[in-house]
Amino acid sequence: MPDGNWILGDLFTKEYGHRGSIQKLWEQRWKFPCTKGVYPFHDGKFQDFESIFQHLIDNNINDPYDDAYTNAFLPTAQRLAKEAEDMESKDKEAAKKLYLNANAVYRLARFPYISTDLKKKAFEEQKKVYLQGAQLWEQPIEEVIVPHTHASNGDGDKIPLYMRKPAGPGPFPTILLMTGLDGHRPDNTERTQEHVNRGWATVICDIPGTTVDCPANKRDALSPDRLFSSILAWIADTPSLDAAKVIAWGLSAGGYYAIRAAHTHATQLLGSVGHGAGTHHYIGREWLSQLAKHEYPFGLEVAYTQKYGYASFSELQEKCQDDFSLISSTQPGVPVVAMGLQSCRLLLINGVLDGCMPVEDSMLLAEYGRPKEMRFVTGRPHMGYPEANATVYPWLEEVMATR
Repeated sequence: MPDGNWILGDLFTKEYGHRGSIQKLWEQRWKFPCTKGVYPFHDGKFQDFESIFQHLIDNNINDPYDDAYTNAFLPTAQRLAKEAEDMESKDKEAAKKLYLNANAVYRLARFPYISTDLKKKAFEEQKKVYLQGAQLWEQPIEEVIVPHTHASNGDGDKIPLYMRKPAGPGPFPTILLMTGLDGHRPDNTERTQEHVNRGWATVICDIPGTTVDCPANKRDALSPDRLFSSILAWIADTPSLDAAKVIAWGLSAGGYYAIRAAHTHATQLLGSVGHGAGTHHYIGREWLSQLAKHEYPFGLEVAYTQKYGYASFSELQEKCQDDFSLISSTQPGVPVVAMGLQSCRLLLINGVLDGCMPVEDSMLLAEYGRPKEMRFVTGRPHMGYPEANATVYPWLEEVMATR
């Protein structure tokens, strides 16, 4: 353990200043990315959000898990969805944009974690609107319900996936996209378009403990192995997908699963990307004790506790590293990195100043197994944006070309 000697330095204990205040969050951290239409406002439009956040500020609504927060977004999301539907017969391009705008507002409504009945309702409406709009695209997204053939120990029996493919019969090289803690299947429009532009298909799955659409038992650290066995078996049985050219890409919390799969399914993956990934320290007591101060817009105590299925955040602090660390877990079969399992080609990418998933968690992997490929963006926080994707896409192209 770093024992205080983090690459973040003084930033490790620094209060970033927006915690508990929607006004500070909006004015100091979110207003600018909203004007640019980037995370978490991708697919969105500034004009749709400005009045919503002014309402939240005016009414001192600071808790994202309060229904008052979620309700502030829903009328705008529902209005945009209705406008999009009405526009379909008049102006298809305008309808496509409106559906995406509605999708973005729904995303912020159920942000940062789908923990309440109202957020669950918002998420269901988001998925409906997103798929409705996606049917207007030249290369649409479709939902596929896959049998969880390897299910056991409390797993569900069906895996809902999104799939987007280029035109034609294929088989297409395939990116298996593993989503994050707050980003789910309907949140990857630009990424799937980049894949289509390169002649690749995309299969998107939600990760354990985040949405109703992941059947994996969140308390079982081995459940993702069964999940990916079922998904990869389905890919192998799908004529339009090339099972010999599958690369996993895990985003943020999904990076943990991409790294795990790189070891457990090394022979079935051409490569894997752990993007903004945690592996060990991120669920250790020392890191968790300071996490709420850092760049993430809202405290992660509720989200982490529910994602991993603990009774309280204090229980998570005590047990999570022993249960889930890929390095030091005391549970049989869980610490696949330290166990010496050899991985497929593995790219680790992040911002050096990540305050959500410490960059040390990626660096640790250099001490084990086959050599890893790494790129850490100086001065950037979680995920290493905006520079990170300029490294990921050429790497994906290079790895796809090896077979």
